[in-house]
Amino acid sequence: MNATAAPAGRPGSDRNSGEATLLARGITKDFGVLRANDNVDFAIKAGEIHALLGENGAGKSTLVKILYGSLQPTAGEIRWNGSPVTIPNPAAARRLGIGMVFQHFSLFDALTVAENISLALSDGGGMNRLKEKITSVSADYGLPLNPESIVADLSVGQRQRVEIVRCLLQEPRLIIMDEPTSVLTPQEADDLFVTLKRLASEGCSVLYISHRLEEVRAICHHATILRHGKVVAECDPQQETAARLANLMVGEEVRELRPPDPVDDSAPVRLSVSGVSQPPPHAFAVALHDVSLDVRGGEIVSIAGVAGNGQDEFFDVLSGETRAKRGTIQIDSVDCTRRGVNTRRRLNAAFVPEERLGHGAVPRFRLSENVILTRHGTREGLVRGGVVDYRSARAKVGTISEAFDVRKGAPDPEASALSGGNLQKFVVGREYDRRPGVFVVSQPTWGVDAGAAATIRQALVDLARAGSAILVISQDLDEILEISDRVAVISHGRLSAPRDAAKVSREEIGLLMTGIDGEQPGGTDAR
Repeated sequence: MNATAAPAGRPGSDRNSGEATLLARGITKDFGVLRANDNVDFAIKAGEIHALLGENGAGKSTLVKILYGSLQPTAGEIRWNGSPVTIPNPAAARRLGIGMVFQHFSLFDALTVAENISLALSDGGGMNRLKEKITSVSADYGLPLNPESIVADLSVGQRQRVEIVRCLLQEPRLIIMDEPTSVLTPQEADDLFVTLKRLASEGCSVLYISHRLEEVRAICHHATILRHGKVVAECDPQQETAARLANLMVGEEVRELRPPDPVDDSAPVRLSVSGVSQPPPHAFAVALHDVSLDVRGGEIVSIAGVAGNGQDEFFDVLSGETRAKRGTIQIDSVDCTRRGVNTRRRLNAAFVPEERLGHGAVPRFRLSENVILTRHGTREGLVRGGVVDYRSARAKVGTISEAFDVRKGAPDPEASALSGGNLQKFVVGREYDRRPGVFVVSQPTWGVDAGAAATIRQALVDLARAGSAILVISQDLDEILEISDRVAVISHGRLSAPRDAAKVSREEIGLLMTGIDGEQPGGTDAR
């Protein structure tokens, strides 16, 4: 075993001596009675790609926000190049040489690349000079950008380039990257890894946060693992298996997925989409073009694609939040094309949107109230004669929390009180608990740890085993290939013909995602 369990006090003290670019000692952060970081010691050296790992709620985000100046620690010390520093805000962090590329991009769609980058620079030397810098730096690091491009016209991979180049122009000595490959194709991820290795070779430190453990093993030199706010282990991830890293994160064996049974080709089609087209609902949306797809009972069909290629628009049409202008949608042979979400729920369909806080759950409503919201129009007994049965709703919260290991500070807190990963487990569990015949879920394991991802994926497989039709929209190719029977790709609002998941490669999917495979996506649902 190469991982070293952290002793009480100062974990990894040998690594924390003198040579660290950034050294954190005894970082503690309290939010009322909740201790998010508990006496955390952390060090990152020059030229090191250092992974920060942990399950949801482990304290990663809190620690990173402290290092970047977005939060102040309750106790502890930060040293930068050997000298103690206080980082009161992100601007101060950037002046020190700490940059951050966030998981959710902070770009204005209507502005150009150069205009977006200029907003983060205290002195760009004038717009013409800045455009020259963008062109030079982006080309030098293999991240080509046109500074005059409108951000709304860029792919997700190109938008991430903007974020990285904006960070590089600040000449950082430490770059913090939060889930950087979550929206990239395999080819774009490989390009990013080349850039990160180049930065490390030049002495820049990279703090890398990801739930994708195979890529951590591929590019990271060292890993610090948090659990319940404490450092519990450090290791060389290249000497560990992904399963071992997952075990260190969650403190127990992560259960292996029990694969689904072979699909019965005679099983009934429970979700049928035929020739659906839809104009873009707003200026930055994507039109849908002649989308067709059948999903049988007992089957999991996944839709892959780079974010922003029509996934949100397709989900809204499937759920009934938007009515399709052309084409038909049937649930268990009932035409519901012109019917709304409540009608579709009464047909025993369930929907989990990508945005869990705000779309999947109302932030200021308690969990029990959020349960009621998706069941008030169904026959599940939470509303009788206009009277809400809050006792049963609270009991449902307990059942869902136990089944999906939803960790919360109170029996029935507001949705906004949960961490992102725990809220995701709750939203998926809330809909799974209905045992729907048709289940459409977008980004089911977005931002959740290995243990939670395994729980959610197994739930989808179990539901398919029971005869439900499952449609998954996901950007995680590992997830797609693990659970799916068939895989289709959406690109520019067009859906490719589904392929057998057991026979298609990551590279083939990646080429379809970029639209350069040569296949003309259409509506054919070839089985």
